Amino acid sequence: KDDLLNKGLSSTGYITTDDTGGRHLGNNGYVTHIGNEFFAWFQSSDSKSRINFLSILCGQQQGYKLNATAFEYMKEYKLPEVQRKQLANHPCQFFETKEKWDAHLNQLNITRRHHMRAATEGALLAQAIEIHSIESLVVVSDGAGQFNVLIHALCWVHAERLVYKLVPLNEAHREGIKKVRGEIWDLYRDLKRYKAQPQPSKKTELEKEFERIFTQKTSYQLLNQQLKRLHKHKSSLLRVLDRPEIPLHTNGSENDLREHVKRRKISGGTRSDLGRQCRDTFSSLKKTCRKLKISFWQYLQDRLSMSNSISSLGELVLEKASAAKGY
Repeated sequence: KDDLLNKGLSSTGYITTDDTGGRHLGNNGYVTHIGNEFFAWFQSSDSKSRINFLSILCGQQQGYKLNATAFEYMKEYKLPEVQRKQLANHPCQFFETKEKWDAHLNQLNITRRHHMRAATEGALLAQAIEIHSIESLVVVSDGAGQFNVLIHALCWVHAERLVYKLVPLNEAHREGIKKVRGEIWDLYRDLKRYKAQPQPSKKTELEKEFERIFTQKTSYQLLNQQLKRLHKHKSSLLRVLDRPEIPLHTNGSENDLREHVKRRKISGGTRSDLGRQCRDTFSSLKKTCRKLKISFWQYLQDRLSMSNSISSLGELVLEKASAAKGY
């Protein structure tokens, strides 16, 4: 499973991600999915914060790295310059455990919650990039804040849903919502065509159409406000113009998580740490086998018999991804 994450992150230039509830030992918890068209990877945890997501990206090589990437992130998220200099000037620039890192922050008197969070997120991000070389990885999500790292892209289905959920107060409002939704889906279809056959000449045209749709004024004030909020995410919604290999939605993650949701409704949750680990491991292997068109039963028999006639799933993911790219 750990090798699967390492290979999966380097298989394509993007991942889609999502999470869902997953009770453990009678307490609320979460299951995070990371994947693309070639692999699926699940990890349970007690939190759904950005720190948790970055820790998941680090996999088994947990640690807190202080380098240019970390300090750039800390500056962006308003960690004061004095504290950045304290961290930069300290002789130790890597910490293996959370306990050592927390003790280091406490020693430097970095104790405010926001400052601790910015420093920790920056150090974890630097570690994840150091391990996997994912500085150019696109993370496609539904807009949840914890996934807004690296190069972020937003799901168009979730974006349109914000308009769909608006409740009209009269016929004019209803017609306004219908018109805007139609324009959004027309733009979505144009983006799909661009994704299939990228043409630089079309890029400016699509950007202008986005501007027209999301800056228009209607008779419904709530609709205008929603369009304004979506317009602020222009770069994330139009990420496909620069990276046509990425999907326009997170349907893959939602489909992969559906099995977890069904199991949660039946069993209610896991009752031991080993049980939770087994669920994550077997879900990851099973879903990846399905995407690679390998029989999961045959894969299990191959591993239990120790014949190893089937290559590791990580290597198969890389092979499939390379074949899809044409090299």
